[in-house]
Amino acid sequence: MIGQEWEPVCKFGDLEVERGVAALVHGQAVAIFRTHRDDVFALGNHDPFSRASVLARGIVGSRGEVDFVASPMHKHAFDLRTGRCLDDEHVSVSSFDVRVEDGVVLIGPRQERRVAG
Repeated sequence: MIGQEWEPVCKFGDLEVERGVAALVHGQAVAIFRTHRDDVFALGNHDPFSRASVLARGIVGSRGEVDFVASPMHKHAFDLRTGRCLDDEHVSVSSFDVRVEDGVVLIGPRQERRVAG
């Protein structure tokens, strides 16, 4: 059963591999990505460096085991799992829980920030 926190966004098959798509989820612009391993991630679409809603149009790649999206504006890379900037540890974007049920991508609540230490 889908709870009120989980919002259906699109069919999994509609997501292109290594591409992003923007959607309005919980009243916020969210960038949704499907990796070459068929993992799905969701980040806030707002690029804090350019101050534009462009992350869904970014370049998806990986550094080691970390999948990321690079902003199309200034190429800063954001970890798709956590939203943390790989190029500036003091900057991050929102990340959201994601699950796929019966072929439908559901976006859940914003993930809580974990403080290292």
